[in-house]
Amino acid sequence: MKELLDSGESFLLLDCREPQEYEIAKIEQARLIPMREIPNREAEYADYRDKRIVVHCHVGGRSFHVMQWLRENGFPCAQNMSGGISAWSHEIDPSVPTY
Repeated sequence: MKELLDSGESFLLLDCREPQEYEIAKIEQARLIPMREIPNREAEYADYRDKRIVVHCHVGGRSFHVMQWLRENGFPCAQNMSGGISAWSHEIDPSVPTY
C-alpha cells in the first residue's frame, strides 16, 4: 500500500470504518465511507468503476466484505488492504494510533 501511494498512481483508498474510528486513526489519503453506506453512496466512487479501489478497515474483515460487494457490483479492480489500519500503524507509520 505504501509503495502504491508513493507511486503516484491514480486510485481510491476507501476507508470503510465508522467515523469515530476514523477520528482515532486514519491514513490521510483515504476517503471515509462507512461499510453500511457503501451501496447508497456510489456516486462518490463511481468514477473508479474501471480503476483500482483499495478498501481498508481496522484489521481487514469489513474491507474484505466491501471489496467483494464492489466486485459483484461492477468494480472489478477492487482490492482489500489486508491487516487494515492496524497493520499500517505497526508496519508503515507508527505515528498512526492503534485502538
